[in-house]
Amino acid sequence: MARPRKFDEHEVLDRAMEVFWQLGYDGASMAELTKAMNLNAPSIYFAFGSKRGLFDAVLEHYDLHREHYRDSILDAATAREAAERFLFGGIEWLTASDEPPGCLLVQAGLATSAASDIPATLACRRGRIVAFMSERFEQGQLKGNLSKEADVQALARYMLMIFNGLCVQAAAGSSREELEADARRAMMGWPDQPVVQ
Repeated sequence: MARPRKFDEHEVLDRAMEVFWQLGYDGASMAELTKAMNLNAPSIYFAFGSKRGLFDAVLEHYDLHREHYRDSILDAATAREAAERFLFGGIEWLTASDEPPGCLLVQAGLATSAASDIPATLACRRGRIVAFMSERFEQGQLKGNLSKEADVQALARYMLMIFNGLCVQAAAGSSREELEADARRAMMGWPDQPVVQ
């Protein structure tokens, strides 16, 4: 029989998430992880299989932390409102005081070895955002609140590009007010946005 875990998985994944977030995957040593998680290395390996297994568990844990954010985008009345919730709702947690600034999916892969597949793994997860936003924009077209001529894939990639920039700026210390001003400028490029004379 497998040994029962003698720790709160939610709590230890929160602690591991902070280490990967602040130091990146390569920079997060087992010594740093064991110290933060208050577990010894054999316990971590037994529970998660490897450092990579732990990282994968952290990514799933991170996704669960963002479920309410995705739900708010789905609940938006229009495609434009969905885009605004994507940016401005994101800024709320990019600058939250209870987590490191920025985004784990960006920060964890900024400095990795050339042989690592971590950047590709993180890029794949960010790619899910493009698919999700594309589908949301298609719904806007079907409901008539987004132009039929709008390229929903290009629009979703644009939104992710802006969001990734906000992530980097948040990690560099930009304030919520500065990020929101940047997001408002980005939304000026929204399709069918009236031109201010």
